[in-house]
Amino acid sequence: MIRAHELADATDEPANLDVSDGEGATTCIYLPPFRIDVTVRPGIPHIASRHRVAVAVRAALQAAGAPGPASIGVVLSADTELAELNAAQMGSSGTTDVLSFPFFPPEAFPQHEHDGDGQRDPGVAAALKQAFALPPGLRAHLGDLIVSVERAIAQASEGRGGQTGDVNWTPVEELLLLAVHGTLHICGWDHAEPVEEASMRTLEMRVLASLARD
Repeated sequence: MIRAHELADATDEPANLDVSDGEGATTCIYLPPFRIDVTVRPGIPHIASRHRVAVAVRAALQAAGAPGPASIGVVLSADTELAELNAAQMGSSGTTDVLSFPFFPPEAFPQHEHDGDGQRDPGVAAALKQAFALPPGLRAHLGDLIVSVERAIAQASEGRGGQTGDVNWTPVEELLLLAVHGTLHICGWDHAEPVEEASMRTLEMRVLASLARD
């Protein structure tokens, strides 16, 4: 997967780039000011196009005020890989529907309502602002998220979607929600406290509604 500050044209809109290897097929989708690198693992069911997933991710980045130009990685996988990562990276057992691995702390993104205790280090924020002032042709990599398509299908089919476990909608809608949810985590959003969770759920629904209007 393409990593932080990797060379890429940050001003033009090149054609989407497809790369395949043993870990799956990756499409680099340019939706200015972002590049979304969508990787589909071998054998994963096709329920939504890479471009549709990328559009949802860009909408979430824009809603969260993510700085650009920047890139983000999205991996569409299955329960097995999510369970392995959940154990290795999070210290939790069992599978999960989405995991996010941000490259920058919350200070890199605009502060939002109900943002924890509201305390942020202004020095860190200033330093991170400089980190995004890259030379022409470079973009910062915000992080990576990995979604279990298998879990999205199961949760939607069983009426356990919406991150609340009680929404009955299609697998595609669940997949897009998980992509949005993971992207917001990359951008410093969390749901550890009830008020934070309510705020994050509201933004997720607003992003999904904007996709439906497009």
